[in-house]
Amino acid sequence: MSFRPLHDRILVRRVDSLEKTKGGIIIPDTAKEKPSEGEVVAAGPGARNEAGQIQALDVKAGDRILFGKWSGTEIKINGEDLLIMKESDVLGVIEAQVDQQQAA
Repeated sequence: MSFRPLHDRILVRRVDSLEKTKGGIIIPDTAKEKPSEGEVVAAGPGARNEAGQIQALDVKAGDRILFGKWSGTEIKINGEDLLIMKESDVLGVIEAQVDQQQAA
């Protein structure tokens, strides 16, 4: 089954959080918080503006994003837990940092 979000909604797969702290303490599954970082799986075409034209989304499939703790609606597609949310729930896009030695 494939899924295509409508309007300004996006489909997000949560990125697994670390299972150890920096000090090496292993965190059990029951104590972990749900991560607020994810990868956009699919994005809708965009919302309509006041003139009736489609305003394209700023995020696209493959982007890594940060979102609010209580953002989105949890759904299950093909046995995988995903989130569907509006683009306005996205706090920002995580961009890959270019190593400065490679850029020189």
